[in-house]
Amino acid sequence: MELILKDITFTGDILNQITIAVKNERTTVKELIAARVEAEVEAYNKKLPEYFNGLIQPTNAEKTLNGFKIRDRKQKIDVEKQVLIAYDAFQKNGYFILIDDQQADDLEQEVLVNKSTEINFVKLTQLVGG
Repeated sequence: MELILKDITFTGDILNQITIAVKNERTTVKELIAARVEAEVEAYNKKLPEYFNGLIQPTNAEKTLNGFKIRDRKQKIDVEKQVLIAYDAFQKNGYFILIDDQQADDLEQEVLVNKSTEINFVKLTQLVGG
């Protein structure tokens, strides 16, 4: 089954969306995060464009208005490392996930999904202080 995951702002504006495949209608938040990050990294690694537009900033990249600019475009992104960083960011409230308007609380939380399930990732931006 395919699901559409969206990155949204607090006001509901869609910033990005990606389609992932899930094996079962019963899945976990952890599996959704992994599937999303794996799909993003695999798409990037196939083409190696200048910018990576994904959930988590790769180690060898700087944040720009167009996404994360990769310093060495010949170097592929390590998918396993990105998935672990994404888990950690979720647990530290770096972003949160809304599944049919209900906030996911835990990586091991089971979720029942179907083609009409709405899954939104809301990234929290750090405020710059003076």
